[in-house]
Amino acid sequence: MISSPPASEMAWVPAATFRMGSDVHYPEEAPVHPVHVSGFRIDRRQVTNRELARFVDDTGYVTVAERPLDPADFPGAPAENLVPGSMVFTGTPGPVDLRHLSQWWAWTPGACWRHPEGPGSSLAGREEHPVVHIAYEDAEAYAGWAGKALPTEAQWELAARGGLDGATYTWGDDAEPPGGRLANYWHGEFPWRPDPGYGTTAPVGSFPPNGLGLFDMAGNVWEWTSDWYADRHPDASPPCCAPRDPRGGSARASLDPAQPQFSIPRKVIKGGSFLCADSYCLRYRPAARRGQMVDTGMSHIGFRCVSGE
Repeated sequence: MISSPPASEMAWVPAATFRMGSDVHYPEEAPVHPVHVSGFRIDRRQVTNRELARFVDDTGYVTVAERPLDPADFPGAPAENLVPGSMVFTGTPGPVDLRHLSQWWAWTPGACWRHPEGPGSSLAGREEHPVVHIAYEDAEAYAGWAGKALPTEAQWELAARGGLDGATYTWGDDAEPPGGRLANYWHGEFPWRPDPGYGTTAPVGSFPPNGLGLFDMAGNVWEWTSDWYADRHPDASPPCCAPRDPRGGSARASLDPAQPQFSIPRKVIKGGSFLCADSYCLRYRPAARRGQMVDTGMSHIGFRCVSGE
């Protein structure tokens, strides 16, 4: 097991122009386009339960998952679903049709960062696991308290690549070899039978770091970025004219057209999680991205922070 760095340790990411995105995986990752990012510092690991507890103890902050829901934001939702809670992954008893993710995700009253699987669960023994059930507002509040910020999508992707411009994975172009342990993604039959040691979060720093010394830039938990989500990247520009330190999209354009009943904007999350299975969600790659409603934390979403200093 790789030993975890101190909580305050950050790595320097030198300024660079790199190829962002992918043209060979999922459509929202295209097109590949050059982007220039100024130098910055980034947390070597994901924010842990221990670190969030320190923030909460110092400020009295209450996370979104611990607050009652506003009925106006969820038209038609049963009253029993408007209590504090969050979305929790629950493995199925056997193979299922992977087109219907509601079979392994359930709204769980009482689920929050303190109780990752709902009432009765706790953080005992998970102090060094990445904190989960974190909405965007929660991550932003922690970052401000720590004197940091949330990364842009371009910052996050440059850092995740670890100096391997254009590589498929954080460690190179080849998939993890049989028996290798390079990232905490789903090993086994999804979503019902993970291999031993997989199927849940792992302590931060349990897998080898990338070329910049950053842990868990592939898998473990998805991570919030500060960019609004769009269903594709901007069209590529010539290398001479690569955008500098881009900020993605707009809140209005980030709304999910597949769920018009929800007027909740989405931010980009990156990195994949322990639930990414090669047979279902090959998204534990630097180019991979998803849109996540800003008010919705889940049992596989966390974050890390950046600093310009």
